[in-house]
Amino acid sequence: MAWEKDEARAFGEHIRVLRRAAGLSQEALAYRAGITKNQVQLIEAGRGSAREKGPISNPRMKTLFGLAEALGIAPVDLLAATSGSATSESSPLPE
Repeated sequence: MAWEKDEARAFGEHIRVLRRAAGLSQEALAYRAGITKNQVQLIEAGRGSAREKGPISNPRMKTLFGLAEALGIAPVDLLAATSGSATSESSPLPE
């Protein structure tokens, strides 16, 4: 599967839904994930820069793991919305 604009936007929407379900602001999620609020905004918008016609969002592995940990889910479950793949059997991260 290629990582294109539609996948980046679907991923961003998935992050937004998970963040809201967790009752977190963009700033709170960013702090917990070890990234900036601007990064959260760009990821949720599916963009890699503030330019409207700029590159698509393509978060690094460290960012994905940070977001997953901050949201209390397994990293594979972050990508499930874009890949259509099955989620992990134990979605919550172990304590």
